[in-house]
Amino acid sequence: MKRLVLAVMAFGLMLAGAVHSAEELHNPGGIGGLESLRGASELEATRAADPMKRYPRDQGTIDSDYVYQPPLVPHTIRNYEVSKNANKCLACHSWKNANEMGATKISVTHYQSPREGQVLSDVSPARYFCLQCHVPQADAKPLVGNDFQRVDALR
Repeated sequence: MKRLVLAVMAFGLMLAGAVHSAEELHNPGGIGGLESLRGASELEATRAADPMKRYPRDQGTIDSDYVYQPPLVPHTIRNYEVSKNANKCLACHSWKNANEMGATKISVTHYQSPREGQVLSDVSPARYFCLQCHVPQADAKPLVGNDFQRVDALR
């Protein structure tokens, strides 16, 4: 009896799968009336890439907007390698090179292990990939409206 029930269920599932796969994609609304931040484009269509954003060469220190905000990168980082083998940021911002290069030194917190708080002789592996937190500022129009205000202490 159990075998018969299992066989009927398996046949029913196979039949349902065959019927479902035979149906054509029914997408009469195109994008379903939805529009992304990049505009209205069909889901199946490939659109041209947006033009590259312009990053200023060097704009000096950028003020923070909130407490504990990672400092923003005030220069272009095009062709900077930040990988497990090399970190172009450290060529200027390491404690060893910062004075000579006229760059801001990286924080002492980058030389501490995140778990034990132990002081390390080199940049902590958890802080090695700078671009996870520090980002350059492109000259681009906002995608959405924003009425964010700086905290009073930073005004």
